[in-house]
Parts: sequence; C-alpha cells; structure tokens
Amino acid sequence: MLSYLLLFSVLCADKPMMIINEDNSHFFGSRAANDMTIDGLNAFVDQYANTAVTHLFLNPNAMTASFDSKTRDAIWETRNQVIPPDIPFAKAWVDNARLLKERGLDPYAVWIARSREKNISPWLTMRMNDIHDVDNTTNYMHSTYWLTHPEYWRVPYESKKSWTDRALNYAMPAVREHNMAFLAELLERYDPDGIELDWMRFGYHFRLGQERAGAEILTQFMRDARTLTDAWSKKRGHPIQLGARVPADPDAAVGLGMDGVRWAREGLIDLLVPTPFWATADFDIPVEEWKKRIDDATAHVKIAPGTEVLLRAYPGGEAITNDLASVYGFASGAWARGADAIYLFNYMDPAPILGGTEAYRTLLEKGLSPDFVNTQPRRYVITYRDTVPAGVSNNAQLPFDLNQNFAELRFYVPAVSDESKISLFIGFADMAPADISASLNGSKDAERISQEVPESVIDVKSALRFVLPANALETGQNVVRIAPIVTTATGRITWAELHAE
Repeated sequence: MLSYLLLFSVLCADKPMMIINEDNSHFFGSRAANDMTIDGLNAFVDQYANTAVTHLFLNPNAMTASFDSKTRDAIWETRNQVIPPDIPFAKAWVDNARLLKERGLDPYAVWIARSREKNISPWLTMRMNDIHDVDNTTNYMHSTYWLTHPEYWRVPYESKKSWTDRALNYAMPAVREHNMAFLAELLERYDPDGIELDWMRFGYHFRLGQERAGAEILTQFMRDARTLTDAWSKKRGHPIQLGARVPADPDAAVGLGMDGVRWAREGLIDLLVPTPFWATADFDIPVEEWKKRIDDATAHVKIAPGTEVLLRAYPGGEAITNDLASVYGFASGAWARGADAIYLFNYMDPAPILGGTEAYRTLLEKGLSPDFVNTQPRRYVITYRDTVPAGVSNNAQLPFDLNQNFAELRFYVPAVSDESKISLFIGFADMAPADISASLNGSKDAERISQEVPESVIDVKSALRFVLPANALETGQNVVRIAPIVTTATGRITWAELHAE
C-alpha cells in the first residue's frame, strides 16, 4: 500500500493537483459509433496525457448508469421513456453506451487502466441525486426507481412546482439503501484510486425545512461509505480515497445537510470540493474558512475548490462561458486562500470555454499552477452563490441601480506587484452614465476610459473601464466604490470585474 502511494506522489510531485470531471453522458453523446472501440476509449484518456491534468474523475451515473449495472437501470434500458428525436446527442449517448456493452467493453474499466498507464490518477464520481429534466417524467434519463416511487420525492406527488421538489429524499431508508447498493457495486466492479460522492448533483436531499436536520443522516451515510472504501482498500492492496462535493460556503453546506466540516474532522473523507452547482463560477469560495473549521484534519484532507464553466453576474442573469483569464483569476484566488487543488466541472473536450479548442488545449497543457496563473492576465468577476439554504446569503451584489446611491462591490484578489496593471470593468444595462467615479479601497478616484463591450461579458449594453492604482490593492478582500458625481447620474450595473496583468 505504501509503495503505491509513494509511486503516485513521485509521479505528481512537480504538478499541482488539477482535476477534470468527465460526466456520465459527454463521451458517449459526442463521439461516433466508430469510436466505440478500445482505441477510441484510450484516445479519450490520451488527450490528457503529458498535460497538467493530474486526476480524471469519471462519472458513471445519474439516475441510470452508463454501463450494465446490476443495481439500477442502464441508460439504454429506456422502457416506455422517450428519447428526444430532435436531440442527436441523446440518441448517440444511448446507442453508444449500449454498443460498448455489446462489444464487451466497459469504458470505466478501460479508462481507469489507461489513466494509470498515463500517470493520471483515476477516480469515480457518483452523482447522489441527479434530477435532470424531472419536469418531464417521460424523459429517457429517468430510472424505474424514481418513476415508481414518487413517495420518495422531497415533495411527494407534487404537480409542477420547483424541479428540486422531485429530488429523492434521503430521510427515506429505501433511498439510502438504493444509493449505497450502487456505491458498493462501483467498488466491487472497478478499481479506482478514489471515489467521490457528488452531493452537488443536485444539492437538495431532504424535505423542505428538514435540510439541516438531515446532516445527521448524510453523516451516517458517509460513515458507511468510508467503511466500504476501507474494506475495498484492503482487498485491492492500495488506498481507495473518499471525496465529496458540497456547496461553496460551509454554512450553506451544513444548512443543506452536507456537513463537510464534520466529515473531514471525523476522518470520513480525504478530499473536499466546495463548489457551485451549475449556474455560475464562484470567485469567492472561502477556502481559508473551510480550513479554519476543519482545523487539525487539514493534515489529511485536501481542499479542492471547484469552478463551473458558466459565468452569471446575478440570479436570473444571462450566462456566458469562462475564458482563460477568468479561469486563471479563479485559480489564483483559490491558491491564495489555501487550496490544495483546482477542480474543473463541465470543462469537457473539445472546446468548453471562450477561445475554443486552442484555449482548452492551453488550459490543459499550461495548467493552473500558482506560479503560472499569477503571470497571466486574470479576471476576477462578480458572481454569486447558486446553492444556499434559507437564511444564508447568496452573496449577490448585482444588479445595482445607482440612482444617487453609491455601490460598494467586494472582490477577492491575491497579492500583486506595484508594477501590475489593475483595472475595473463595469457593464450597464443601458447607456453608461457620464458622471460617475470609481475608487479602490478609499484611494483617489480612478482614471476613467470608455470601453467597448468585449465578447467575454454578457447582459451589458455599454461599459466603462477605470484604471486603478496597484498599490491600493489589498491581498484578500477589496472594496471598489462606484459613485454618482452629480445627483442626476443614474445607471443599472449588471456586470463588474477586476482585471490584473
């Protein structure tokens, strides 16, 4: 067991941890039938070989499995469910997953073996409560279990309420047993370096108002999961680590039943991924607060803040994808706050970010090490927390209507040199007002420059840029004040970000 750990530590000693999550449908839906071969499966892993990627997290399930599972439906076992005829991806997913089965190829077994050959650590990541398209109960992705047990939903037998009402309720022993059986099957069937329980797909696991009380139930589930991984570690002759994805903020996490702090302190997990759900990347994940609360357990638990591929400035706002500069900004902030790894969700090939294939290959090959990202142009974008319980702030700062009021926007930015170029970009829903000022941390008013709206922002009709003094920037939280100069100045701010280079 020790030799296995030492071998992998040597292989990755010069690489900061960079984790790519591959979802349960992407490979199958994005490839042709001719790629459903051993060569096609290996080629998927090979694109990450000799890059900055240290870990591949392979997701084999949502409600159904993308392999011939013994404990839940396979995706091709559609029964009376409907595959949308106008979505080629859906049919390809079903057909290609089935084709691999018919050819005697298990993609997850192949990928795990190939990853190790290429010095990439293979993990499985299990979605704990996936509810894609639950508004349409005829959709092909839904399992027999979910369809035949509406009494297990968070809000049983509801008709057209929130989609989160149709998540499974983990207070039900049968729900826990159903998912524990699948976890046990994954560990028996496959030999990964670790397995992640993805509680953020989709992040709502108990009846309304019962989420915080549900933390005891999920903690016991994690204890049982740890017992399984420990047993299989002995059988496999090497450690099988356990990880968990939870909401970005520790108070939000425990308020929704996902007590990542307790799991870490009890020694139930080796990796904790505080992360948004999907709607937007979060540039203010409080890694240092997680570490403070975990305390002594940080010696054996790695914190890997996760970022999504989308950017939204506020709930209900339009979305755009990240570009390299915004990913670099996220990573630089995460490292400065004490991150042990960077976790990328929905960053799947070939071109998930602005800049297309070239930008994606740059991301993979150059990586996200602190030494590298801090030399690159970086964007720190105002977004919000997309998964919080009642009573916990979502940190939304926008939109903001000036209307004689000044806005104070908070940005987390790591240390920069006095020679750095720092600027503030502000986008408006209408015409940018002529008479406003901006200042950083109480410094003198900044120089204002007109700005065309770039491709990397959205929900904006006009924009201004302000040049800020680098020596006024604090390491950590910074406050930018945007104020009307005259009482008639108005404007609705719908986007804001700091740039550093």
